[in-house]
Parts: sequence; C-alpha cells; structure tokens
Amino acid sequence: MRRGSVVTEALHRGHYVTALTRDATRIDEERENIVWKNIDVLDAGSIAAVLPGLDVLISGYQPGNAAADFADTVSRSIADPTVYAAAARALLKALESHPRTRLIVIGGAGSLEVEPGLVRADSDELLHESLDRAGLPREYAAAVRGHRDALNVLRTSNRLWTYFSPAEEIAPGRRTGRFRIGGDQPVLDAAGRSRISSEDAAVALIDEAELPRFVQRRFTIGY
Repeated sequence: MRRGSVVTEALHRGHYVTALTRDATRIDEERENIVWKNIDVLDAGSIAAVLPGLDVLISGYQPGNAAADFADTVSRSIADPTVYAAAARALLKALESHPRTRLIVIGGAGSLEVEPGLVRADSDELLHESLDRAGLPREYAAAVRGHRDALNVLRTSNRLWTYFSPAEEIAPGRRTGRFRIGGDQPVLDAAGRSRISSEDAAVALIDEAELPRFVQRRFTIGY
C-alpha cells in the first residue's frame, strides 16, 4: 500500500499531517498542512519524540523504499523478516508514554483466515500458491509470516492499536469510496477475488482514523 495515498487522503479531508520518514531532507513537499520529520521506527525513543500532538499514528513500515524499488524491499524483507515484529514492539514501547495516542499498523493479508481457523501464513501450500499468483518469490513467505508475527505482538498489548490488512490484491487505481469492510476473513468479490485499489484502501484507513471501529482488533477491506 502506498504511503502517498494515505497522506493525500488525509490532506484531502482537511487533516494536519505529520509525515514520518527515515530522511526528511530528501522530501520535496509543497502541499499545505503537512510537515515531514525523521524517525527510526525500530527505535522507541525516536518514535516517542514525534508523538506529542498526534491523535493517531499510522505505521506503514517496510524495509527499504518500496515505492522507489519494490524488489529491494522484497529482498530486505526476506533477509530479515523479524523487522515487522521489532517495529511493532518499538511502537508499543513508545506509546507507553503517550497511552491516549491511537496506533494503526498497515500489515499484510497473509494472516487473514481463508476459512475458520485456517490462516494462509500457517500453510506452506496456500502461501506458495498466493505468492506464485502475485509473482513474488516463494522465499517471501518468511516476510508474510513476519507480518503475522507483528499482529501477534499487537494482540498482546492493551494499547489503542488497530491492525489493517488490505486486500490480497492491492494496486493503484480509482478512488471510488465503495467497498466492504471485514474482520479476520478476506472480503471477496463475485469472482472470489480479494482486491482493492490503493486509493480506496486509504479511504478505509482514514475512515478508521476519524471514527475508530476496530480498536484492539484487525480489519480488512475489499470490493
């Protein structure tokens, strides 16, 4: 899911946005009501430093720069899939000093239940089938399980967290504002596909930021 879609949706609705990145000096930003700051999402102290004044912290962390070089992000995720759980722990640690700040973590769809009690990330066969269909290397299964582990870290916490699993198929497209919301099972269309545009995923995400429905829970989306 593209970070830019989320920022654009929030600004479109009139929110003031503090956008967080590893190196804000590389950002050329001319829009109003947005400020960029540096952060290390694996360092709780770095996260805590930017929390004052924030109502909601949205984390779309991935190693590398997926927007500029998705293949690099994939290889980094395979090399160290533990970073997702490490980031979740750092985020929760930072919130200890700001317990009223809500946290929304954008994760993966691999931890959704494909049927009651059966999670795709727990099955090599189902996971490899999904990765083959998406054109990703089967080694990326480790990263999918890394996202699942991050969700499990959040589930042990009493902080005001929400985990957002977009649809299995997500790509740039149209902002329609018409979609369905689910919980722990994927939302499927008439053809049995779990899909959403990045723009509509951003709509659902900012909807949750404005009007929380899934505190200490996970939700998903689909057409």
